[in-house]
Amino acid sequence: MSGRKKSKTKNSQLVIRINDEERDRFVALCDDLDTSAAREIRHFIRRFLAEHQSDAAEE
Repeated sequence: MSGRKKSKTKNSQLVIRINDEERDRFVALCDDLDTSAAREIRHFIRRFLAEHQSDAAEE
């Protein structure tokens, strides 16, 4: 092991349904960019939460 400690344990899954063509294009683009689909989706979720955090607090 590398000795790095992970700050947060990934212990949940989110299942989404998209058409095969979109999925294949997304995964291929992630591969081309040397990243993973899961990493990019996690990045999107974190950014989305940060951008909308104040909106949710007002409700």
